Amino acid sequence: MNPRKSEPEEIRAELGLSAPGGAPRGWYSRGYLPHYNNPETIQSVTFRLADSLPQSKLREIENELADLQPGKIDAERRKKIETWLDAGMGCCALRHPALASIMQETLLKWDGDRYRLFAWCVMPNHVHVLMETTAPLSKILQSWKSFTGRWAMEKNAELGLGVPGPALWMREYWDRYIRDGDHFDNVRAYIEKNPVAAGLCKQASDWPWSSVSSGNAPPGNAKPQLGE
Repeated sequence: MNPRKSEPEEIRAELGLSAPGGAPRGWYSRGYLPHYNNPETIQSVTFRLADSLPQSKLREIENELADLQPGKIDAERRKKIETWLDAGMGCCALRHPALASIMQETLLKWDGDRYRLFAWCVMPNHVHVLMETTAPLSKILQSWKSFTGRWAMEKNAELGLGVPGPALWMREYWDRYIRDGDHFDNVRAYIEKNPVAAGLCKQASDWPWSSVSSGNAPPGNAKPQLGE
């Protein structure tokens, strides 16, 4: 029996990472995705809108991965999901300038207090953040989603955001702890160039809701000291 077939649909469909063997302490799971929740850790986090990938597409992705070697499945699943997110599926409520601005302001609000931002990008249906945490990651994500979710649902009809259900955000999120300096550079480049890769603008600095946009970078977002 394939153990993946017995896992809940949301685990099989959205698992972007497995807790790697020998990883630092701090991994936990609430029955969905495994997360690394240790403070003072540099992490890359992605969270998405609730309707950004329908279950039918997630099942399709799982079927495409069925014949891969187990060690390659997680990485390939992440690539496929990110490709579909960049294609602009769902209501893409974050495309609205007002909501995108609220999301960006929310990220910046606690920079230097609960976390240290290095890079971020607010895409139409998902958000990428690279940061060093000084508070539990789950609490940080909860506060971001809670505030922006309430704001969006209150403004849904007025702004024509098109959010179809009772919630703005998917419950879970993906996180990866940064291993070394090269990993940091690669993740930062991916985040800041995501709008260009998705065909939303010609150069990264043209996208107003990211750390690379003129005037957005926080004072303390220089590259940290990491092992190479």
